[in-house]
Amino acid sequence: MQADEGCKLSASWEQEGAALQEPPGEGLGLHEVMEDGNQGSDSFHDVAVKIERPTFRKPFLGGFKNRVTGVEFHNAGSQTVPKKRPEKGTTLFCRETQTALERNRYQQTTNPTSTQMTKRGVYVSNLTDKLITPGKYFTAEEYHKRRLEAVIVLQKNFRRWYARKIVENLKEKKRLRLAWEAQEELRKKKEKEDKLRMEQERKLNPKTKEDFDLLYHALECWRQEETERINRTLSGAERKAALCGLLEEETELIASIGRHKLNADKDNQQKAVLHFLDKCAQPKRWKAFDGKITEMDTQYTLRARELLEIYRSVSMNDIPNDERRDLLLLIRGTVKEHECKLTEEIVQLIDREVDLMSREVKECNLEGLRKRICTLFLQFIKIPKFNPEVAKILKVPPDPLKLYKNVHFCRSCENYLPATEFPIPANSRTIGRCHLCCKLDNEARRRESFLKYRLILENLRKSEADYQDDARIVFLVQQHLQYMIENIWGCQSALSACSDLYDLVMVRWDKQQEWSPWNTILLTKDEADAHLKLHNLQEAYEASFIHGIKHKHIRAKKYFAQIPVMASLFHRSDKQANAS
Repeated sequence: MQADEGCKLSASWEQEGAALQEPPGEGLGLHEVMEDGNQGSDSFHDVAVKIERPTFRKPFLGGFKNRVTGVEFHNAGSQTVPKKRPEKGTTLFCRETQTALERNRYQQTTNPTSTQMTKRGVYVSNLTDKLITPGKYFTAEEYHKRRLEAVIVLQKNFRRWYARKIVENLKEKKRLRLAWEAQEELRKKKEKEDKLRMEQERKLNPKTKEDFDLLYHALECWRQEETERINRTLSGAERKAALCGLLEEETELIASIGRHKLNADKDNQQKAVLHFLDKCAQPKRWKAFDGKITEMDTQYTLRARELLEIYRSVSMNDIPNDERRDLLLLIRGTVKEHECKLTEEIVQLIDREVDLMSREVKECNLEGLRKRICTLFLQFIKIPKFNPEVAKILKVPPDPLKLYKNVHFCRSCENYLPATEFPIPANSRTIGRCHLCCKLDNEARRRESFLKYRLILENLRKSEADYQDDARIVFLVQQHLQYMIENIWGCQSALSACSDLYDLVMVRWDKQQEWSPWNTILLTKDEADAHLKLHNLQEAYEASFIHGIKHKHIRAKKYFAQIPVMASLFHRSDKQANAS
């Protein structure tokens, strides 16, 4: 009976599993055979079980498997059917929620203690007890008074400490300021000594035009001082004799300066020739869109570079005879490519030198012949037919018809010269003397040195170029800058009255406007740096000082109004002033 009952039960559960796998539908009747203990082991009755079809698949919750029979048993779970939410007609989106971070803390005293008193049956030792007696009672008013006095004491000490820190900070700033002033003083002194030493060196070894201008200016200052001394101390025949002696000394000094000038001209001429040839041999350069410089050699630049190297070698001295002979043969082969009278003369001179060298003639006797060969070869290089790159740099164009363009007549030296050889001021209406005549007149009469004014103009143009605001007036001012410094500003700083032109610079009066003769101020370098940091000139300077500067601007504007080129720039500067 038990075996049959087990078979029937397993069959009924198999039928239930098969029913669960079927598609959902109505409930099926399932018979379960169970033993009734009250009616006996032979009685059975049927039980109707209604199975509800789930609308979703239950999740797998684990289970176990019988190793012997291989039957799998799954863990069962019960869950009510979830309530279906009604459709709202809109698409809803959800996201995962993050649970809050929880933290547990114990709220308990750090030192739990207990007290115990002596009583019957309990003895507590009092050896470690402390006897506390009540002190003097004070009121709340007395307590707050004591606290106030303590606060005052703390404030006193803090203020003392703070005042000491301020004093120490001021002392440190003062020490740094004094050290900086001493360092600046030493720097200025060193710069002044360097300038004087450089100026003295340029006077002792003059090489450029500016060096000789300094020499002539020093000579004129010495002559004026001696003339003044003679007129002040002597009279009559003694005065005339002293003036004659002064004239002789001046003549000797002028002759000495002339000899120095001849020596300097020789060195400068050789440097000018090498610079000229090096300029011809430079490759073509242009700037690409990415800022890189591209260079390209043409057949003409390579030809110019080859001639430059040959000329540099032939102009050198102390060359061994073998190398000199090879160099002469190279020059002969170079010039023999072109048949003309000049090349024939060069070939004849080369053959003559080679013949003399084979006869072991001394080099001192060959010096003149070698200079002649060098000069003729330089003349060969300067001909555009043999060196095409020279045509772009020569002052005299190869085409004679171009000589009639932009050529003017100098009434002083009576020569016809190109327009570039004439200093043409902006307010001039006619062509005056050429550069050479102006230079000779300055050396003979005025003997002025324009080096200091040129340095001021260069510094001014450099500072204006840094603004990058399309400044134009500063590049039109040339000889007029000297008139501004001498006649309008008095060769001194507007603030400190410093008269050292090496330390003076011209800057903008109002840095928001373009530089112009009516928007400038003459200051030292340190004063100029401080002036350019100002934001409001009316607050920084007094009204009387500003009035004096404006008066100088009016004088400069009146003087430059005579120049036609400057007149067109007045309206531009006025518009900038109104806009600012």
